[in-house]
Amino acid sequence: MHFSPTRHLAAAILAVGLTSAALADTPDSLAGAKLVAADDVVKLQAAGTPVFDTRIASDFAEGHIKGAISVPYREKSEKSLAFDAGQDEFDLAKLPADKGAAMVVYCNGPECWKSFKAATAAIKSGHSNVYWYRAGYPDWKSKGYPTE
Repeated sequence: MHFSPTRHLAAAILAVGLTSAALADTPDSLAGAKLVAADDVVKLQAAGTPVFDTRIASDFAEGHIKGAISVPYREKSEKSLAFDAGQDEFDLAKLPADKGAAMVVYCNGPECWKSFKAATAAIKSGHSNVYWYRAGYPDWKSKGYPTE
């Protein structure tokens, strides 16, 4: 058997690329949603916009944005743009009945796909005023904003 450094390097790059694709951070934007920062969330919440925490219940119980509502996104689908929402569970009925009402969704930061997937599901179900706080709870907490 002949050792080919080039072939092994190519295989290693391909393997890393495939692994990274499935575990990469969420995209920088989401069609149909408005990307917001912590300061925006503060203003939206002060104006009465509900904030939805899409993390699992135990994460929510450990701490969350003050006043946030827990609506866990239970994901079994892959962490990619091509995710299959049919494999996941998300209770859209807990979102505002008025599909034009503003709402904020967040989870555990850019590497967490729950809020991306929840925002995607909300948009696909007709919600037209979705704010996505991509930086999520770790960012909120690091800025010293109110938690509970």
